[in-house]
Amino acid sequence: MRSATFQAREVVHNKKEKNSFDLYSQLWLVMKTRIIVSGLGRTGYKIYTLLRQQRADVVGISDRPISVSPTEKIIIGNSTSATTLINAGIKEAQTLILAHNDDALNLAILTQARLINPRVRIINRLFNQTLGERLDQTLPDHFTMSVASLSAPIFTFAALGSAAIGQLKLFNQTWPIHEEIIDQDHPWLGKSLKELWNNPSRMLIYYLPTEGEIDLVSAVIKGKTLQPGDHLIIGTKPTIRYQRRSYWQKVVKAVTNLPQYQRYARSVAVVSLFLLLMIFLATLTYVSVSFNTSIVDALYFSVGMITGAGGQEQVAEKAPDGIKIFTTVMMLVGAGVIGICYALINDFILGSRLKQAWDAARVPTHHHHIVCGLGGIGIQIVRQLHQQGHEVVVIDSDPNNRFLHTARSLGVPVIIEDGSLNATLKAVNCDRAVSLIAVTSNDMINLEIALTAKALAPQIATIVRSYDPQFAQSMQEVFEFDRVLSPIELSTHSFVAAALGGRILGNGMTQDLLWVALATMITAKHPFCGMKIQDAAMKADFVPLYLERNGHTIHSWDLLKTLLTPEDILYLTMPASNLEQLWRTPPSEELVFH
Repeated sequence: MRSATFQAREVVHNKKEKNSFDLYSQLWLVMKTRIIVSGLGRTGYKIYTLLRQQRADVVGISDRPISVSPTEKIIIGNSTSATTLINAGIKEAQTLILAHNDDALNLAILTQARLINPRVRIINRLFNQTLGERLDQTLPDHFTMSVASLSAPIFTFAALGSAAIGQLKLFNQTWPIHEEIIDQDHPWLGKSLKELWNNPSRMLIYYLPTEGEIDLVSAVIKGKTLQPGDHLIIGTKPTIRYQRRSYWQKVVKAVTNLPQYQRYARSVAVVSLFLLLMIFLATLTYVSVSFNTSIVDALYFSVGMITGAGGQEQVAEKAPDGIKIFTTVMMLVGAGVIGICYALINDFILGSRLKQAWDAARVPTHHHHIVCGLGGIGIQIVRQLHQQGHEVVVIDSDPNNRFLHTARSLGVPVIIEDGSLNATLKAVNCDRAVSLIAVTSNDMINLEIALTAKALAPQIATIVRSYDPQFAQSMQEVFEFDRVLSPIELSTHSFVAAALGGRILGNGMTQDLLWVALATMITAKHPFCGMKIQDAAMKADFVPLYLERNGHTIHSWDLLKTLLTPEDILYLTMPASNLEQLWRTPPSEELVFH
């Protein structure tokens, strides 16, 4: 009996002869699991389509009529209604995916679904990740997923020069995943897979040879070499820059960037200068009229007279009438100037202008990354770049953005301006930046920002967010940006993988084959218990990444020869269509996913 993976590969590459039986029908039997997708918006319908593509038994719920093929199972109705959920099969369902873009609506559906079927697994799309973490801790079989957190690492990797197709969480780090297609000019052409396997900074995840059918572990053991047309999916260990500026370097940079204060402190500076000129003019006038008045007394009287504090009135009491009229005018004008000056200083210090001026003074001068748009994806990108030791500056037009404090608490300068303006990009030294990442919620604004940046600095790497996956592809081809990425396209595979295989550490898709990375605990009655990892891998067509045993990790060649024992945690990758064999144990002995 052929494995499900082997069948999927036949379909992907279309290499084998067509048989009387339908391969897809066989995969349907393997993946026979009722999954309900509630919310068929752009994200939800993409998840629904991918699940159908993987031959899962999936039902969709939409609150409005949509055009679908006759073979698609779509229920039209209110997802919070018990009747709608029952019609969709919630009583027998194993998994419910809540894909609405409204957290409150997802929570309302969650509570109704759990009342009907307390055992149903919930995969919940939430924008509020803090709430999601609380729900994960409180509710059994509840998994929070966020489009922003799933897609942000790909934007980060793109800014750092990696053409990542996915991400993988290994060794408490997020590794970028990319696909190597071997051609005649590829440096790995003719290189042995055994050599690539033994590199600790690289994880071989999946292998699709151009000729024949062989799993990755068998190919490594047999010393197979890479040939033109081979596809290899690889995870690469991220590099961390530990260099941080010292306190004095930050001070020097702030002093160097003093001209940046002008745009925020110009009004305060102008009014203050006018006030000083008034005091100087009054002091000079009183000294010139009465040579018996000292400069100090004249200055003291001028300041007291203009500010209204009083003092040394005798300077003007015995002066001519013209000086008294001059004093009266100065008192009236001074009262207005002092009022304006106090108001501007108060607004500058207690308002947001001082923070903006300080942020402007801390803008990096070179080799930094510019993030335009401080939304859910933007703040994730800022965190990741900052954690990896890179200098970042943020541009956002909303002074009330909820992530402003978070970004500034990381020491990242935030410029509250329109990122599509030349002046704004010049102020953040766009011409000397490494990359510009435009991730506002508006595709047209992102396009305008990226075009403006390219006009100012043709060499800068531009990574652009597009809500529409089709528009993203055409935008990249027409405007030749470095990467145009759609969060929906980047994140939906993770929802599908989670629906098919428990808690997922990473996933990716090559052609039509969805593979997932997961951590699984070996139990005493597990089908792989007592087997060598290499034998289990060749039998089930999975790729072992590393083994966790008693707090220690085993990888590379030692990993393949290791016998699996109870309480081992094995990290592996395998096709989603092959996950069914991990569920064949009784519920009490089922694998524990981490």
